[in-house]
Amino acid sequence: MSRDVTEPAVVPAGVTSTPAPTARRGLGGRAAKARRRLSNPWASGIAICLAVLWSIPTLGLLVTSFRPELDIRRSGWWTVFGDAAAGEGVFTFRNYETALFGSSTSLADYFINSVVITLPSVLIPISVALLAAYAFAWIDFPGRDWLFIVVFALQIIPIQVTMIPLLTTYVNVGINGSFWPVWLSHSIFALPLAIFLLHNFMKDIPPSLVEAARVDGAGHVKIFFRVVMPLLVPAIAAFGIFQFLWVWNDLLVSLVFAGGTPNVAPLTVRVAEMAGSRGGDWHILSAGAFISMIVPLIVFLSLQRYFVRGLLAGSVKG
Repeated sequence: MSRDVTEPAVVPAGVTSTPAPTARRGLGGRAAKARRRLSNPWASGIAICLAVLWSIPTLGLLVTSFRPELDIRRSGWWTVFGDAAAGEGVFTFRNYETALFGSSTSLADYFINSVVITLPSVLIPISVALLAAYAFAWIDFPGRDWLFIVVFALQIIPIQVTMIPLLTTYVNVGINGSFWPVWLSHSIFALPLAIFLLHNFMKDIPPSLVEAARVDGAGHVKIFFRVVMPLLVPAIAAFGIFQFLWVWNDLLVSLVFAGGTPNVAPLTVRVAEMAGSRGGDWHILSAGAFISMIVPLIVFLSLQRYFVRGLLAGSVKG
């Protein structure tokens, strides 16, 4: 006689029971299938080829930035490897000195402006989005769902449509020509996405943790800082890295709100001007371009583990 499917099987002592095949098919089947696809030699080979192809322009820019002007005009950057093998390769730091401290370029001041613009443009939207996301996730107030839909819909508004009204407002208020227009603009453009992402991460927090804190007498402030914030570190780091890279590499917003003020303009605006006014000075342009991209590279490579953890946080429940 066959065993009833509802009857529990007897497991000998010392033997760990395994889940039924039907349960494993639902939970582990997809994970095993994805693991097989990602570990496929063809997939690994394609990923390596794409990484190499993606890195070739960066390598060429790096090599060109260290070559003298005459060598750049005579031959391509790929000839450096043959010249180095023959003992004829020449490299110099003069391109970087000219780009950073030259009388007609002086990228050092614009580099500082980029730092001053980027840091507040990352901290302001994260701070505001954390409070708003907590309110949408754990505070019940009238019209919460409709207001969240409005915030979500703001993501589809093109940035270009808002620039003229914002610039007119900044001029009328009297803050045009300072860092405030750039800070406020980047914060406004980043808030809808930041609130949406952080709200989704907060909704994945087990409600039992928040309820237990309330039973112990904790208010919203203590729950926010003691319960919610420690669990959101990967999400905050992921969005912070994303926002940092976006603001640092931005040209359009900085060109509109700070391009006419040299004391406020960031590095990207100055490099774009150099490309137009010094289009033949490849040795200076390559050094300036690599100076503008070295900080995002360092930030992303040093914090990529937090970026990956933030992207994966909340994707698996249970």
